[in-house]
Parts: sequence; C-alpha cells; structure tokens
Amino acid sequence: MNAEKVTRMSADDRRELILQAATRAFARGGYHGTSTDAVAKEAGVSQPYVVRMFGTKLDLFLAVFERSTDRIKTAFEEVLDAGPFDPGSEDDKARLGAAYTELLRDRDFLQVQMHGFSSGGVPEIGAAARRCMGEVFATVRRTGWDDDQCLQFVAYGMLLNVMLSMGAPEHLDPGDPLTALATCAFGDSLELLESSA
Repeated sequence: MNAEKVTRMSADDRRELILQAATRAFARGGYHGTSTDAVAKEAGVSQPYVVRMFGTKLDLFLAVFERSTDRIKTAFEEVLDAGPFDPGSEDDKARLGAAYTELLRDRDFLQVQMHGFSSGGVPEIGAAARRCMGEVFATVRRTGWDDDQCLQFVAYGMLLNVMLSMGAPEHLDPGDPLTALATCAFGDSLELLESSA
C-alpha cells in the first residue's frame, strides 16, 4: 500500500491498518524483537507515520495487546449476554469454551497475548497484562461459577494458548505424549486448529 492511498483513508481506517500490521509484526517478533520500522514495513507506510499515529513502540504494543484482550472479553460477553447462563450446565460451559476456541484460529492474536504475558518485566506491559487478565477473570465470574471453577476455565484456556504457541497441533505424532495431551485438550477442535495454522 502506498502513502497516497493511506492518506486518502479515514483516520479510523488508517489506525486499523497500523493495528493489524502491528499485530502481525509483534506476533512474529514480540515486543523486544519488533521495531516500529518493522511495523511500518508490514503496513506499507513510513516509520515516522507509525510513530506520529501511536507514539512509542511501547504505546503501540500496549494498544495491540489490550485490543487482543478485549477480543476475549467481548467473545465471553456475547455468550453471557445472549441469554441465561446456567452455571451448572455443561452445554453453557461448552458455549463459552467454543467462543474462546474460535478466537484461537487467529494465531497472530494468540502470539500477541503470549508475548504480552511474557514481557511482564517491562513495567507498563506487566501492569497491562495483570489488569487485562483480571478483567477477563471478572468477565468469566459473570457465569455464576465459584472462583475455583473460573480459575479452572481460565487455566484451561492458558494451556490451549501454550500448546498453540508451541505449534503442538502441527506436530502430532502417534504415540507421542504431546499428541495425547493435544487430543485431550482440544478435542473436536483439533482438526479445525490444524487446518487454520
């Protein structure tokens, strides 16, 4: 995309272009391994343009990371707002789980999450990661589950994140214990996730 075309876009569209490019770039290189220049190249714009729009690399990463966390909260809220949620219903629990599994098809989103959580040594990223995880947990609490049930649900989601981050669905070998774990963890969604990689 050339600069003239970007200039003709609305401000919201330009912002979206940069956020999508930054998501792809940060997914590959993480916070520490990605420059604003790499994001600019991914978006097809100049590096000063990215800085002018978002400020620092840290500001851009935080915008991408928080946006990815908002996707999780929104997916859960849509299930919870769709109608009554019975905390004792396995079907309702499966609906909430399916909403999360659908998100996992977007590996860039997933990798940004993982990079954000592992960059907690950067004070601003650590603070955002803690706040965002707390917000996701608060959303899950809306199910009516007790805190232990909410913890199990969130922990299970994090297991799925780790397994996808390491590429487990693409490296399944019969007899390998990791294959048994992946099959157990992903269930019927395993084929879907393999094909979306």
